[in-house]
Amino acid sequence: MTDEPTKPGDQAPAGTPGTGENSCPRCNGSGRIDSGTCPVCEGTGIVIEGIGGG
Repeated sequence: MTDEPTKPGDQAPAGTPGTGENSCPRCNGSGRIDSGTCPVCEGTGIVIEGIGGG
């Protein structure tokens, strides 16, 4: 696990078991919205989400 801060769209910190990178659903992975930085992924285009099933 890293000490990297989470972004508003992250469900958990990077490196958390059972999570992985996914394209940001708000900007579709571009990092930009309306000629500005996406507030969900903070411009990275990537969010950390839970993976797998129940």
